[in-house]
Amino acid sequence: MKQVQANTETVRDTNSMTRFLNPLVRDMPPSGIRKYFDLASGNKEIISLGVGEPDFVTPWHVREAAVASLERGRTTYTPNAGLPELREAIAEYLYNQFEVKYEPKNEVMVTIGGSEAIDLALRAFICPGDEILVPEPTYIPYAPISTITGGVPVGIETFAKDNFKLTPEALRATLTPRSKVLILCYPSNPTGGIMTYDDLLPIAKIAEEHDLIVISDEIYAELTYGTRHVSIASLPGMKDRTILVSGFSKAFAMTGWRMGYACGHPDIIAAMLKIHQYTVMCAPVMGQVAAYEALTKGMDEKDRMIESYNQRRRLVVKGFREIGLECHEPQGAFYVFPSIASTGLSSDEFCERLLKEGKVATVAGHVFGLGGEGFIRCSYASSVAQLQEAIHRIDTFLNKLKSGA
Repeated sequence: MKQVQANTETVRDTNSMTRFLNPLVRDMPPSGIRKYFDLASGNKEIISLGVGEPDFVTPWHVREAAVASLERGRTTYTPNAGLPELREAIAEYLYNQFEVKYEPKNEVMVTIGGSEAIDLALRAFICPGDEILVPEPTYIPYAPISTITGGVPVGIETFAKDNFKLTPEALRATLTPRSKVLILCYPSNPTGGIMTYDDLLPIAKIAEEHDLIVISDEIYAELTYGTRHVSIASLPGMKDRTILVSGFSKAFAMTGWRMGYACGHPDIIAAMLKIHQYTVMCAPVMGQVAAYEALTKGMDEKDRMIESYNQRRRLVVKGFREIGLECHEPQGAFYVFPSIASTGLSSDEFCERLLKEGKVATVAGHVFGLGGEGFIRCSYASSVAQLQEAIHRIDTFLNKLKSGA
């Protein structure tokens, strides 16, 4: 019988089209976030705190600029690196906002969202066996993309007691002769943690000492509360070894437009641009027109959205603490990362039961890597009414757990 089963399995493997797939792709797990979206899909009773997306619509004048470009028949390719006027606007914006100076002609490129910029940077740098250092908990795609390139993602655990900052001690302890790239995601998805100038200074020193390249994912740079975002590229000696990645999705409420950019040394941008031109050619012209409109005429709307997020941030942190869940105060992005360790449930069990019994969708912390277990990620990019109701439902669920029901 065992022999028959073995032969059957062999036949199945032969007939399966997965045998043609790159093993790195075949064995890649699906996004851990997708599970919770699928469970909540179609159920109107559920309040979702799981989506990392602004609840604002792209401002009308931005949409109108894209519509007008279509009406004028502006439907052609753009230069591979993006519209010159958009690259100039990006460079001016980064200098004015974060004191990082880039040359638009050869140090700025427009990408299909920040995600493509991260992919391009990793593919440009990584050789098989190179190590990519990633402070965790963090944005999920870094590790899978690193693996596809042949690299080895290495997580560096961060902790709530440190406000989820990367410490120089933790970074040094992780370094090996194969370490090549350090990925920073601050303000952080999922924790809302930030890194100040003083926090980044020793990290920059280590990067120089060990000749590391830094990919700085700054998609939430504008969403900081009480302090101004600091780019590691602005620190002495760091501009040339840093690829600054950002985009328009979060601060400008333009997720569906898929508009991002990468900035860095001309040699690095030229290498990334070669991959970009062979794969996607250029970002859509209508999206680039909209992005230019947002950067040049959308600051007031951006600021209003950020102030709204700040109000919701305070409401949610206060709410979680009042119902008995420890919650560090996030200083950036639009997420809170409360601890559910006191419930005795794993983060997966907590989220599944909260979804089914409490009708609130959140994301289990473990999917974000090391240090995520025992926490859940909640987005406060929802209406105040929904956030208040969600906190109430979570409180009811916690009381049910305490009663043993």
